[in-house]
Amino acid sequence: MEPQRLAAGQGLKWIKQGYALFMKAPLLWIVLLLICIIAVAGLSAVPVVGEPLASLLLPAVLVGLMVGCRALEQGEELELAHLFSGFQQRTTQLVTLGGIALVGQFLIFGVMIMVGGATLVSILMSGQPPQDPEIIKQAISGAAIAVLLGATLFTVLVMAMQFAPMLVFFNNIAPVAAMRLSFRAFVYNIGPMTVYGLIIILLAILATIPMMLGWLVLMPVMFTSAYAAYCDIFPVAKESAQPPAESDAFTPGEEKF
Repeated sequence: MEPQRLAAGQGLKWIKQGYALFMKAPLLWIVLLLICIIAVAGLSAVPVVGEPLASLLLPAVLVGLMVGCRALEQGEELELAHLFSGFQQRTTQLVTLGGIALVGQFLIFGVMIMVGGATLVSILMSGQPPQDPEIIKQAISGAAIAVLLGATLFTVLVMAMQFAPMLVFFNNIAPVAAMRLSFRAFVYNIGPMTVYGLIIILLAILATIPMMLGWLVLMPVMFTSAYAAYCDIFPVAKESAQPPAESDAFTPGEEKF
């Protein structure tokens, strides 16, 4: 399976398609997202094991939201049970995917410390301000390099994880292969992904203005539009699905309201 190469303007259409999916069940989407946020936050608050466990389970949670998107696309109802789809099928592969991402994060942090963050970390842990200006200069310089390198590596990790959970669940692709395919899809479509990201950033700024109430809409749309992008870039992924009702479906490259 090879990802499609799409025009830059497709990034805007993904958001429109995602909004169309959101509007099919807006209240329930908000409820589902709040449940996910509360569950992840509660799990992350558990000392020592909480945050790693949340990272391991995150792909399975994301898949549940994507299954909800597919149900709406096929003219079905969005249900709370969709959230648990990733814990009922291909759970091992999804948890493995989360584990790979978690190890990747630790490795990136390790590289950042090795490259230039060690001096800064030692200063922060000592609790005493350094007396030598040269040490401060080295710490700032090293930290800048470490942050730049870390941002680059984290971007690569995000690109590899962008579509990986969906490829694992819907297409039964092995976790590592799914990450490689996701990364390739992102590179092939750097134009529409850039347009998509810039629009999301703009919408995030606008959503923050009215007491952050706009995030109640933007957060679900971020997930539904990610599903729209997946279907557009991997149209073969929909071949095994039942044809959706004509009045409810959208096809890749077309937005429907």
